[in-house]
Amino acid sequence: MPIVIIITICSLLLLAYIFDISSALTKIPSVILLLLTGWVVRQLTFLFAIEIPDLNPLLPIFGTIGLILIVLEGSLELQLNKTKVPVIKKSFLIALLSMVVLAFILAYTFQYYEYISFKSALLNAIPFCVISSAIAIPSVRGLSSGNKEFVIYESSLSDILGVLFFNFIAMNEIINAQSFVHFGFSIIIVVVGSFVSVLGLSFLLSRIRHHVTFSPIILLVILIYAIAKLFHLPALIFIFVFGLFLGNLDELKRFKWIEKFRPVKLDREIAKFKEITIEATFLIRALFFLLFGFLMSAHEILNTETLPWAVGTVIAIIAIRLIALKVAKFPAQPLLFIAPRGLITILLFIAIVPEQASAIVNQSYIIQTIVLSVFVMMIGIMTSKKDKAKPLTSTSQS
Repeated sequence: MPIVIIITICSLLLLAYIFDISSALTKIPSVILLLLTGWVVRQLTFLFAIEIPDLNPLLPIFGTIGLILIVLEGSLELQLNKTKVPVIKKSFLIALLSMVVLAFILAYTFQYYEYISFKSALLNAIPFCVISSAIAIPSVRGLSSGNKEFVIYESSLSDILGVLFFNFIAMNEIINAQSFVHFGFSIIIVVVGSFVSVLGLSFLLSRIRHHVTFSPIILLVILIYAIAKLFHLPALIFIFVFGLFLGNLDELKRFKWIEKFRPVKLDREIAKFKEITIEATFLIRALFFLLFGFLMSAHEILNTETLPWAVGTVIAIIAIRLIALKVAKFPAQPLLFIAPRGLITILLFIAIVPEQASAIVNQSYIIQTIVLSVFVMMIGIMTSKKDKAKPLTSTSQS
Protein backbone atom coordinates (compact mmCIF):
# COMPACT_ATOMS: atom_id res chain seq x y z
CA MET A 1 0.00 0.00 0.00
CA PRO A 2 2.76 2.58 0.83
CA ILE A 3 4.36 1.83 -2.57
CA VAL A 4 1.05 2.51 -4.32
CA ILE A 5 0.73 5.84 -2.49
CA ILE A 6 4.29 6.82 -3.48
CA ILE A 7 3.64 5.90 -7.12
CA THR A 8 0.37 7.87 -7.11
CA ILE A 9 1.85 11.02 -5.56
CA CYS A 10 4.90 10.99 -7.86
CA SER A 11 2.71 10.42 -10.92
CA LEU A 12 0.37 13.27 -9.95
CA LEU A 13 3.26 15.68 -9.33
CA LEU A 14 4.86 14.76 -12.67
CA LEU A 15 1.49 15.38 -14.29
CA ALA A 16 1.36 18.74 -12.50
CA TYR A 17 4.78 19.55 -13.98
CA ILE A 18 3.49 18.75 -17.47
CA PHE A 19 0.48 21.02 -16.85
CA ASP A 20 2.83 23.77 -15.68
CA ILE A 21 5.15 23.73 -18.70
CA SER A 22 2.29 23.31 -21.20
CA SER A 23 0.15 26.17 -19.81
CA ALA A 24 2.16 28.78 -21.75
CA LEU A 25 1.26 27.01 -25.01
CA THR A 26 -2.32 25.96 -24.26
CA LYS A 27 -3.11 29.10 -22.21
CA ILE A 28 -5.09 26.83 -19.88
CA PRO A 29 -4.13 27.73 -16.28
CA SER A 30 -2.51 24.73 -14.64
CA VAL A 31 -4.74 25.19 -11.59
CA ILE A 32 -7.84 24.17 -13.59
CA LEU A 33 -6.13 20.97 -14.69
CA LEU A 34 -4.87 20.31 -11.15
CA LEU A 35 -8.36 20.74 -9.66
CA LEU A 36 -9.85 18.51 -12.36
CA THR A 37 -7.16 15.87 -11.79
CA GLY A 38 -7.78 15.86 -8.05
CA TRP A 39 -11.52 15.52 -8.62
CA VAL A 40 -11.01 12.61 -11.08
CA VAL A 41 -8.75 10.82 -8.58
CA ARG A 42 -11.53 11.15 -5.98
CA GLN A 43 -14.05 9.58 -8.39
CA LEU A 44 -11.64 6.72 -9.04
CA THR A 45 -11.37 6.03 -5.31
CA PHE A 46 -15.17 5.75 -5.19
CA LEU A 47 -15.22 3.54 -8.29
CA PHE A 48 -12.65 1.08 -6.93
CA ALA A 49 -13.93 1.36 -3.31
CA ILE A 50 -10.56 2.59 -2.02
CA GLU A 51 -10.73 3.88 1.55
CA ILE A 52 -9.05 7.25 2.03
CA PRO A 53 -8.61 8.86 5.47
CA ASP A 54 -9.95 12.37 6.12
CA LEU A 55 -7.54 14.73 4.33
CA ASN A 56 -9.33 17.98 5.21
CA PRO A 57 -6.87 18.88 8.04
CA LEU A 58 -4.02 18.89 5.49
CA LEU A 59 -5.61 21.64 3.40
CA PRO A 60 -4.84 24.63 5.72
CA ILE A 61 -1.34 23.25 6.37
CA PHE A 62 -0.43 23.01 2.67
CA GLY A 63 -2.24 26.30 2.09
CA THR A 64 -0.29 28.20 4.75
CA ILE A 65 3.09 26.83 3.65
CA GLY A 66 2.14 27.48 0.03
CA LEU A 67 1.16 31.06 0.85
CA ILE A 68 4.51 31.70 2.55
CA LEU A 69 6.52 30.26 -0.33
CA ILE A 70 4.44 31.97 -3.04
CA VAL A 71 4.77 35.43 -1.45
CA LEU A 72 8.48 34.77 -0.80
CA GLU A 73 9.03 33.71 -4.42
CA GLY A 74 7.17 36.74 -5.77
CA SER A 75 8.94 39.23 -3.51
CA LEU A 76 12.38 37.79 -4.36
CA GLU A 77 11.68 38.54 -8.02
CA LEU A 78 10.71 42.18 -7.45
CA GLN A 79 13.31 44.86 -8.06
CA LEU A 80 13.23 48.03 -5.97
CA ASN A 81 14.58 51.06 -7.77
CA LYS A 82 13.35 54.45 -8.92
CA THR A 83 12.12 53.15 -12.27
CA LYS A 84 9.71 50.73 -10.50
CA VAL A 85 8.06 53.33 -8.26
CA PRO A 86 5.19 54.23 -10.68
CA VAL A 87 4.24 50.57 -11.23
CA ILE A 88 4.47 49.79 -7.50
CA LYS A 89 2.27 52.77 -6.59
CA LYS A 90 -0.37 51.99 -9.20
CA SER A 91 -0.45 48.25 -8.48
CA PHE A 92 -0.80 49.01 -4.76
CA LEU A 93 -3.67 51.46 -5.33
CA ILE A 94 -5.48 49.14 -7.75
CA ALA A 95 -5.13 46.18 -5.36
CA LEU A 96 -6.25 48.20 -2.33
CA LEU A 97 -9.14 50.16 -3.85
CA SER A 98 -10.55 47.18 -5.76
CA MET A 99 -10.46 45.10 -2.60
CA VAL A 100 -12.09 47.71 -0.34
CA VAL A 101 -14.84 48.65 -2.82
CA LEU A 102 -15.77 45.02 -3.53
CA ALA A 103 -15.62 44.11 0.18
CA PHE A 104 -18.06 46.85 1.15
CA ILE A 105 -20.43 46.08 -1.74
CA LEU A 106 -20.54 42.38 -0.83
CA ALA A 107 -20.78 43.15 2.90
CA TYR A 108 -23.80 45.42 2.45
CA THR A 109 -25.39 42.76 0.21
CA PHE A 110 -24.83 39.97 2.76
CA GLN A 111 -26.15 42.19 5.55
CA TYR A 112 -29.27 43.06 3.54
CA TYR A 113 -30.11 39.41 2.84
CA GLU A 114 -29.19 37.95 6.23
CA TYR A 115 -29.62 40.78 8.74
CA ILE A 116 -26.24 39.98 10.31
CA SER A 117 -23.88 42.56 11.79
CA PHE A 118 -21.89 44.59 9.28
CA LYS A 119 -18.63 43.41 10.88
CA SER A 120 -19.55 39.75 10.30
CA ALA A 121 -20.74 40.54 6.78
CA LEU A 122 -17.46 42.31 6.01
CA LEU A 123 -15.45 39.41 7.42
CA ASN A 124 -17.30 36.99 5.11
CA ALA A 125 -16.86 39.32 2.12
CA ILE A 126 -13.08 39.80 2.34
CA PRO A 127 -12.10 36.28 1.11
CA PHE A 128 -13.74 37.05 -2.25
CA CYS A 129 -11.72 40.25 -2.66
CA VAL A 130 -8.19 38.84 -2.76
CA ILE A 131 -6.40 38.03 -6.02
CA SER A 132 -4.63 34.68 -5.82
CA SER A 133 -0.94 35.12 -6.61
CA ALA A 134 -0.68 31.31 -6.53
CA ILE A 135 -2.81 31.23 -9.69
CA ALA A 136 -2.15 34.63 -11.28
CA ILE A 137 1.66 34.57 -11.34
CA PRO A 138 2.13 31.14 -13.03
CA SER A 139 -0.63 31.97 -15.54
CA VAL A 140 1.04 35.09 -17.02
CA ARG A 141 4.31 33.61 -18.22
CA GLY A 142 3.29 34.20 -21.82
CA LEU A 143 2.70 37.93 -21.28
CA SER A 144 5.17 40.77 -21.71
CA SER A 145 7.68 41.46 -18.94
CA GLY A 146 5.85 44.67 -18.01
CA ASN A 147 2.48 42.96 -17.63
CA LYS A 148 4.05 40.07 -15.70
CA GLU A 149 5.72 42.55 -13.37
CA PHE A 150 2.42 44.33 -12.73
CA VAL A 151 0.64 41.04 -12.00
CA ILE A 152 3.39 39.95 -9.59
CA TYR A 153 3.22 43.25 -7.69
CA GLU A 154 -0.57 43.47 -7.67
CA SER A 155 -1.32 39.85 -6.73
CA SER A 156 1.40 39.71 -4.05
CA LEU A 157 0.19 43.00 -2.55
CA SER A 158 -3.42 41.78 -2.80
CA ASP A 159 -2.50 38.66 -0.79
CA ILE A 160 -0.85 40.74 1.92
CA LEU A 161 -3.50 43.48 2.05
CA GLY A 162 -6.28 40.89 2.09
CA VAL A 163 -4.81 38.99 5.02
CA LEU A 164 -4.11 42.26 6.89
CA PHE A 165 -7.65 43.53 6.22
CA PHE A 166 -9.18 40.22 7.35
CA ASN A 167 -7.06 40.01 10.52
CA PHE A 168 -7.74 43.64 11.40
CA ILE A 169 -11.52 43.13 11.21
CA ALA A 170 -11.41 39.72 12.93
CA MET A 171 -9.21 40.76 15.87
CA ASN A 172 -10.86 44.06 16.77
CA GLU A 173 -14.27 43.97 18.40
CA ILE A 174 -14.50 47.74 18.08
CA ILE A 175 -12.87 49.66 15.21
CA ASN A 176 -11.53 52.97 16.55
CA ALA A 177 -8.40 55.12 16.53
CA GLN A 178 -6.72 52.94 19.16
CA SER A 179 -7.13 49.80 17.05
CA PHE A 180 -5.52 51.56 14.06
CA VAL A 181 -2.59 52.78 16.20
CA HIS A 182 -2.05 49.28 17.61
CA PHE A 183 -2.21 47.76 14.14
CA GLY A 184 0.24 50.32 12.71
CA PHE A 185 2.65 49.69 15.59
CA SER A 186 2.57 45.93 14.94
CA ILE A 187 3.39 46.54 11.25
CA ILE A 188 6.41 48.66 12.25
CA ILE A 189 7.61 45.87 14.55
CA VAL A 190 7.33 43.32 11.73
CA VAL A 191 9.13 45.53 9.17
CA VAL A 192 12.02 46.19 11.59
CA GLY A 193 12.13 42.49 12.49
CA SER A 194 12.19 41.61 8.79
CA PHE A 195 15.17 43.86 8.15
CA VAL A 196 17.09 42.43 11.13
CA SER A 197 16.23 38.88 10.00
CA VAL A 198 17.46 39.61 6.47
CA LEU A 199 20.77 40.91 7.77
CA GLY A 200 21.14 37.87 10.05
CA LEU A 201 20.22 35.32 7.40
CA SER A 202 22.32 37.12 4.78
CA PHE A 203 25.30 36.90 7.11
CA LEU A 204 24.63 33.17 7.52
CA LEU A 205 24.32 32.69 3.76
CA SER A 206 27.69 34.34 3.20
CA ARG A 207 29.42 32.34 5.96
CA ILE A 208 27.86 28.86 6.05
CA ARG A 209 30.16 26.21 4.59
CA HIS A 210 27.94 23.20 5.32
CA HIS A 211 26.50 21.34 2.31
CA VAL A 212 22.97 21.86 3.68
CA THR A 213 22.32 25.60 3.51
CA PHE A 214 18.88 26.58 2.26
CA SER A 215 16.51 24.11 3.96
CA PRO A 216 17.26 25.51 7.46
CA ILE A 217 16.70 29.07 6.18
CA ILE A 218 13.31 28.22 4.61
CA LEU A 219 12.32 26.38 7.79
CA LEU A 220 13.43 29.37 9.86
CA VAL A 221 11.35 31.74 7.72
CA ILE A 222 8.26 29.51 8.17
CA LEU A 223 8.96 29.31 11.92
CA ILE A 224 9.20 33.11 12.25
CA TYR A 225 5.95 33.44 10.28
CA ALA A 226 4.20 30.97 12.60
CA ILE A 227 5.49 32.71 15.75
CA ALA A 228 4.40 36.11 14.40
CA LYS A 229 0.92 34.66 13.71
CA LEU A 230 0.84 33.26 17.25
CA PHE A 231 1.30 36.79 18.62
CA HIS A 232 -1.29 38.21 16.15
CA LEU A 233 1.32 40.18 14.21
CA PRO A 234 0.91 40.77 10.43
CA ALA A 235 3.18 37.84 9.61
CA LEU A 236 2.75 37.97 5.84
CA ILE A 237 4.40 41.40 5.79
CA PHE A 238 7.48 39.76 7.29
CA ILE A 239 7.65 37.33 4.36
CA PHE A 240 7.12 40.06 1.76
CA VAL A 241 9.63 42.51 3.29
CA PHE A 242 12.11 39.68 3.89
CA GLY A 243 11.96 38.68 0.21
CA LEU A 244 12.22 42.30 -0.96
CA PHE A 245 15.27 43.01 1.21
CA LEU A 246 16.98 39.74 0.27
CA GLY A 247 16.30 40.18 -3.44
CA ASN A 248 17.50 43.77 -3.47
CA LEU A 249 20.69 43.62 -1.41
CA ASP A 250 22.53 44.84 -4.52
CA GLU A 251 20.98 48.25 -3.87
CA LEU A 252 22.94 48.37 -0.58
CA LYS A 253 26.36 47.81 -2.15
CA ARG A 254 27.14 51.50 -2.00
CA PHE A 255 27.37 51.21 1.80
CA LYS A 256 30.75 50.08 3.14
CA TRP A 257 29.31 47.87 5.88
CA ILE A 258 27.79 45.57 3.25
CA GLU A 259 31.31 44.25 2.56
CA LYS A 260 31.02 42.24 5.79
CA PHE A 261 28.42 40.10 4.01
CA ARG A 262 30.80 39.16 1.18
CA PRO A 263 28.43 40.47 -1.53
CA VAL A 264 29.92 38.45 -4.43
CA LYS A 265 29.40 35.14 -2.66
CA LEU A 266 26.08 36.36 -1.28
CA ASP A 267 24.77 37.09 -4.80
CA ARG A 268 25.52 33.50 -5.81
CA GLU A 269 23.85 32.11 -2.71
CA ILE A 270 20.74 34.27 -3.15
CA ALA A 271 20.42 33.09 -6.76
CA LYS A 272 20.54 29.48 -5.52
CA PHE A 273 18.05 30.31 -2.77
CA LYS A 274 15.62 31.68 -5.37
CA GLU A 275 15.90 28.45 -7.36
CA ILE A 276 15.20 26.30 -4.28
CA THR A 277 12.24 28.51 -3.36
CA ILE A 278 10.75 28.20 -6.86
CA GLU A 279 11.08 24.40 -6.75
CA ALA A 280 9.51 24.15 -3.28
CA THR A 281 6.71 26.53 -4.24
CA PHE A 282 5.81 24.42 -7.26
CA LEU A 283 5.57 21.23 -5.17
CA ILE A 284 3.46 22.74 -2.38
CA ARG A 285 1.18 24.64 -4.79
CA ALA A 286 0.59 21.51 -6.87
CA LEU A 287 -0.16 19.41 -3.77
CA PHE A 288 -2.56 22.05 -2.44
CA PHE A 289 -4.67 22.32 -5.59
CA LEU A 290 -4.62 18.56 -6.20
CA LEU A 291 -5.85 18.08 -2.64
CA PHE A 292 -8.46 20.81 -2.99
CA GLY A 293 -9.71 19.21 -6.21
CA PHE A 294 -9.78 15.84 -4.46
CA LEU A 295 -11.93 17.25 -1.66
CA MET A 296 -14.39 18.96 -4.03
CA SER A 297 -17.72 17.29 -4.74
CA ALA A 298 -19.88 17.59 -7.86
CA HIS A 299 -22.74 18.89 -5.70
CA GLU A 300 -20.63 21.82 -4.50
CA ILE A 301 -19.62 22.78 -8.03
CA LEU A 302 -23.15 22.47 -9.47
CA ASN A 303 -25.07 23.94 -6.51
CA THR A 304 -27.75 26.06 -8.20
CA GLU A 305 -28.55 27.97 -4.98
CA THR A 306 -25.12 29.59 -4.76
CA LEU A 307 -24.35 29.79 -8.49
CA PRO A 308 -26.13 33.18 -8.97
CA TRP A 309 -24.11 34.56 -6.06
CA ALA A 310 -20.85 33.29 -7.58
CA VAL A 311 -21.70 34.65 -11.05
CA GLY A 312 -22.69 38.02 -9.56
CA THR A 313 -19.47 38.16 -7.53
CA VAL A 314 -17.27 37.46 -10.58
CA ILE A 315 -19.15 40.10 -12.61
CA ALA A 316 -18.60 42.61 -9.78
CA ILE A 317 -14.89 41.70 -9.67
CA ILE A 318 -14.47 42.37 -13.40
CA ALA A 319 -16.58 45.57 -13.35
CA ILE A 320 -14.66 47.10 -10.42
CA ARG A 321 -11.35 46.02 -11.95
CA LEU A 322 -12.26 47.65 -15.26
CA ILE A 323 -12.98 50.95 -13.52
CA ALA A 324 -9.74 50.72 -11.50
CA LEU A 325 -7.62 50.05 -14.60
CA LYS A 326 -9.29 52.91 -16.48
CA VAL A 327 -8.73 55.32 -13.58
CA ALA A 328 -5.07 54.23 -13.38
CA LYS A 329 -4.86 54.67 -17.18
CA PHE A 330 -3.75 51.09 -17.77
CA PRO A 331 -4.86 49.18 -20.88
CA ALA A 332 -7.67 46.76 -20.00
CA GLN A 333 -6.32 43.96 -22.18
CA PRO A 334 -5.11 41.50 -21.01
CA LEU A 335 -5.00 42.66 -17.37
CA LEU A 336 -8.79 42.98 -16.92
CA PHE A 337 -9.39 39.24 -16.60
CA ILE A 338 -6.32 38.37 -14.52
CA ALA A 339 -7.99 38.53 -11.10
CA PRO A 340 -8.43 34.88 -10.07
CA ARG A 341 -9.51 33.84 -6.60
CA GLY A 342 -7.85 30.82 -5.03
CA LEU A 343 -5.57 29.86 -2.17
CA ILE A 344 -6.06 32.96 0.01
CA THR A 345 -9.83 32.84 -0.50
CA ILE A 346 -9.89 29.27 0.80
CA LEU A 347 -7.59 29.99 3.77
CA LEU A 348 -9.57 33.06 4.88
CA PHE A 349 -12.87 31.20 4.49
CA ILE A 350 -11.54 28.39 6.70
CA ALA A 351 -10.40 30.99 9.28
CA ILE A 352 -13.91 32.44 9.82
CA VAL A 353 -15.14 31.29 13.24
CA PRO A 354 -18.63 29.69 13.33
CA GLU A 355 -20.04 32.58 15.41
CA GLN A 356 -19.30 35.01 12.57
CA ALA A 357 -20.02 32.71 9.63
CA SER A 358 -22.63 33.65 7.06
CA ALA A 359 -25.27 31.21 5.82
CA ILE A 360 -24.80 32.51 2.28
CA VAL A 361 -21.02 32.15 2.25
CA ASN A 362 -20.52 28.39 2.14
CA GLN A 363 -18.09 26.00 0.46
CA SER A 364 -20.12 25.82 -2.76
CA TYR A 365 -20.08 29.62 -3.13
CA ILE A 366 -16.32 29.68 -2.54
CA ILE A 367 -15.56 26.86 -5.00
CA GLN A 368 -17.83 28.25 -7.73
CA THR A 369 -16.30 31.73 -7.42
CA ILE A 370 -12.77 30.32 -7.66
CA VAL A 371 -13.58 28.12 -10.66
CA LEU A 372 -15.48 30.87 -12.50
CA SER A 373 -12.79 33.52 -11.88
CA VAL A 374 -10.06 31.17 -13.12
CA PHE A 375 -12.17 30.21 -16.14
CA VAL A 376 -12.74 33.90 -16.96
CA MET A 377 -8.97 34.48 -16.70
CA MET A 378 -8.33 31.57 -19.07
CA ILE A 379 -10.83 32.86 -21.65
CA GLY A 380 -9.45 36.39 -21.29
CA ILE A 381 -5.85 35.29 -21.90
CA MET A 382 -6.86 33.06 -24.81
CA THR A 383 -8.86 35.78 -26.56
CA SER A 384 -6.40 38.61 -25.94
CA LYS A 385 -4.26 39.85 -28.77
CA LYS A 386 -0.65 38.73 -28.72
CA ASP A 387 1.03 40.50 -25.82
CA LYS A 388 4.07 42.30 -27.17
CA ALA A 389 7.19 42.29 -25.04
CA LYS A 390 7.32 45.93 -24.03
CA PRO A 391 7.37 47.73 -20.65
CA LEU A 392 4.02 48.33 -19.01
CA THR A 393 3.00 51.96 -19.35
CA SER A 394 -0.20 53.85 -18.97
CA THR A 395 -2.30 54.53 -22.04
CA SER A 396 -1.59 58.24 -21.67
CA GLN A 397 2.13 57.58 -22.15
CA SER A 398 1.86 55.23 -25.09
